[in-house]
Amino acid sequence: MNNPFIIAEIAQAHNGSLQKVYDYIDALAGIGIDAIKFQTHIAAAESSIHEPFRIKFSDQDATRFDYWKRMEFTKVQWKEIKIRCEKAGLEFMSSPFSNAAVDLLEEIGVARYKVGSGEVNNFLLLEKMAKTGKPIIVSSGMSSFAELDQTVSFLKKKKVDYSILQCTTSYPTLPTQYGLNVISELKERYQVPIGFSDHSADSATCIAAAALGAEILEFHVVFSHSDFGPDASSSIEISEIPKMVHSIRAIAKASHHPIDKNDNSQFKDLKQVFEKSLAVNKDLQKGHILTFKDLEAKKPKSYGIDAAQFQSVLGKELTKELSQWDFLTQDAL
Repeated sequence: MNNPFIIAEIAQAHNGSLQKVYDYIDALAGIGIDAIKFQTHIAAAESSIHEPFRIKFSDQDATRFDYWKRMEFTKVQWKEIKIRCEKAGLEFMSSPFSNAAVDLLEEIGVARYKVGSGEVNNFLLLEKMAKTGKPIIVSSGMSSFAELDQTVSFLKKKKVDYSILQCTTSYPTLPTQYGLNVISELKERYQVPIGFSDHSADSATCIAAAALGAEILEFHVVFSHSDFGPDASSSIEISEIPKMVHSIRAIAKASHHPIDKNDNSQFKDLKQVFEKSLAVNKDLQKGHILTFKDLEAKKPKSYGIDAAQFQSVLGKELTKELSQWDFLTQDAL
């Protein structure tokens, strides 16, 4: 397993405020993630007044279209956001939701594209992304294997460098919905880098995904679960991220250093410290016949017969007197 590529998604947590975007970028700098991801919405190109709300969370937006409109940034603002990310040492990423958004992101400059769960079978958008020649990360949230097969076939024909994320489109995602088993199924089925996109609001979920071999980890972030927005309840609070990232990196490092359980030579000295020798638990006279009830095991190893060999001394006669807690040696039998 490679060191996982870790993406913190701000999405719409900024609520349309450029200053809030900057606050998020600054807070995410230097805590171990690799990239910050946004969503590039151009309301007129991707939506209409007929689009329903997934969650009716905003009283100021009469329609979902109005909300997307409020989430828009200008080209100049997107450029400023990208510069801010780069100054923080983080890759700027954004998911486009229209061909027009791809054009905008190409002008801004991105290294790769992320396909949201609702766009997996939007072959018009996939065609637009494919024409850029850049890698594509596909989030599989609402797609069956049959649908994913179609998307993968399309991307292969376009010779696109792609990867897939196991994802459950539920906010927040419950443990019964994680689908961690799908990580290995995706790996076997498609033989490409596989990751995990999380909406559980629980840092343990990405850690578990990393342990199962996820090579890309994506999760929504928020300052507080009480913040405004549709994703606040399904996001990781920023204060939790450093510990989560530390755990993910440790798991990745461990995966590169498998242990050979057939070879325990490295523990030779420690075995002398921790393992034990046989001793007697009471004063015993010469000629006593040893039973299980006479024995104890004491540290360190090699001061008496190994505790592992206790059965070999049962029924043996003592050749000398032993005091309570004396080590039992071969010359006493």
